[in-house]
Formats: sequence, structure tokens, C-alpha cells
Amino acid sequence: MHDIVLEQLDQYRFKIPKSYKKGMRVDGIIYADNKLINDIKRDNAFQQVANVAFLPGIVKNSLAMPDIHWGYGFCIGGVAATDPENGGVISPGGVGFDINCGVRLLKTNLYHSDIKTKTAAIANSLYQNVPSGLGSKGKIKLTFSDERKLVVEGAKWAVKRGLGENNDLECCEENGAIAGADPGAVSKRAYERGKQQVGTLGSGNHFLEVQVIDRIFDTDKAKILGLEEGQITVMIHSGSRGFGYQVCDDYIKVMLGCLSKYNISIPDRQLACTPLNSKEAKQYLGAMNAAANYAWCNRQVLMHLARESFEKVLSSSWQSLGMKLLYDITHNIAK
Repeated sequence: MHDIVLEQLDQYRFKIPKSYKKGMRVDGIIYADNKLINDIKRDNAFQQVANVAFLPGIVKNSLAMPDIHWGYGFCIGGVAATDPENGGVISPGGVGFDINCGVRLLKTNLYHSDIKTKTAAIANSLYQNVPSGLGSKGKIKLTFSDERKLVVEGAKWAVKRGLGENNDLECCEENGAIAGADPGAVSKRAYERGKQQVGTLGSGNHFLEVQVIDRIFDTDKAKILGLEEGQITVMIHSGSRGFGYQVCDDYIKVMLGCLSKYNISIPDRQLACTPLNSKEAKQYLGAMNAAANYAWCNRQVLMHLARESFEKVLSSSWQSLGMKLLYDITHNIAK
């Protein structure tokens, strides 16, 4: 393999030409600046950008966002579109193991000056109230029947049980539940792993963070959102926990067994995939949507626990503290 030569298209885009590797169907495009690109070269994640360009039916480019680093099949920050009318495929590795890992942001009407003497108490309350760490278990115990309903209803499942309000759903991508979830496409093992993990943060890069706005870049948009310097916000980063991990693991194995069936050749087995119109792809998408809805429900419950923690320390309702959801956006999903 010859050395990578990245062609700089403009200030923030670098191209991997499809001539880099025989079999690439499209160019790779990396969004970065000159400082970031040097780190990217050392990490070798650009090789995964090139590998994704092999996928059948890929449209226009294999893309990588500025957070690019080495991942599973796809680089972290990798994005691709495939065309079902032109042999397009779905790859569970491309979506990732933590299906619908995403970020949720709450604003408050509090300012740093309001809580600076209570930060330790808030932190302790959050630690006590929000289960975190590897294999953590939540306060909500689910039956198999509960889980099957939850993975269809998503965040709405929690709201219906008093763990939030309908306005929360309006600020979620897909209103907190994507259509097309198929509870029957999920394995018994995935349900088993998920039944005690709703309302748990997990480990790794997941977090629940109390934040202070220290700089405003766009005053007009900040005003629309009701955000000001010095204001307190709460950010939650978590996903579908063991439930989503198991869905991905199950379907990577399925699709590895299908490569020869569909005559698909890929440079990395972690990119195992099947055509979007295949039976296996439809089953995976049904299970993936179920895991996505599990994640939205999980973040809804985590938000409820955070609101409870603030209520306890500040002796005020979360409504009077202005703890409104601004947005919930996913970054590990296929649509």
C-alpha cells in the first residue's frame, strides 16, 4: 500500500482520492483543520475512511467528521450514505455497538453564583441518584413484556410513567421514538442485558455533567434558546447500554455469514454488511430501531434523576428551576 496523500480542498476539507486503494468506489472526505489532520494521520483512522469507500452502493463520498479517530470498521465520526436502488448496504459496525449513543442538554434558570456554594452537594446528590459505571443497574426493574413496549415507545414510555412531561418529547430527535422498531428481531440475550439498565449512565466516555456557559458565539440564537453567559446547564451523554451492544454483536455475526451469499467483498470484516433490501438488513434495522428507542428512554430517565437531584439540594421543583430540555440528538444510528 502506498503512503496516504491527502489533497486539501479548502480550509476544512481533505480528500482521500479513490485511487488510494483499488476497490474504493468513491473519494473519502475528512472535515478537519491543519492541526487536527496531523493527529488524524498518526491515528491511522483515515484508513477506515478509505475502507468505508468500498461499501456497495455508497453515495458520493465516505465522510469523516472532525472528531475522527480509530473505531470499529468505520472510524469514530464516520458517516456514509448508501443507495438501496443501487445495491446499497447496511453495516452494524458502521452504526456502532452503542446504538443511539447521544447527547441531551437541559437549561436551567440558575447561574453559577446561585449554586457555587452548593456544587459539592449537587455532585453528591447526582452520584447517589444516578447509577453509573460498568454493569450498573437502575431502579427500574422491567419484565420481558415491559421491555417489548419500551423499545417501541422510547422516551414516551418513561413520560407516561411520570418520568418527565410531553414537552420533553417535542425537544427530542424523532420525538424520542423512531418508527420501525421490531421487538421480535431482538435476541433474548439483549432483553436480558437491558432489563435492569434503563436509567443508568454506563462507563467509558459517558457522562452527566453540570456545566456553566462561559462564552456565547451567536447571541441571536442564544437569545432564542434562552441562554446567557454564567447560566447553568446539564448535559447527559449515554446510549442503549448492554441492550444496544448485544443487538450490534448479534447482527455483526449474522452479516459476517452473509458476505458470500450476497457476493460482497470488503477490506475489513468489521464492515460486514448486507443489501438494504435483504431479509437480514430488515431484521437488523428493526432491532436497531428498538435499541435506539431504548436509548431515548434511558436518557429520559437519566434526565428525571438529574432533575430530582437538583430538587433535593435546592428545595425547589425542577419546573421552578427552569430545567427544560433544549435538545436530544443521537450520533450512532442509521436512517
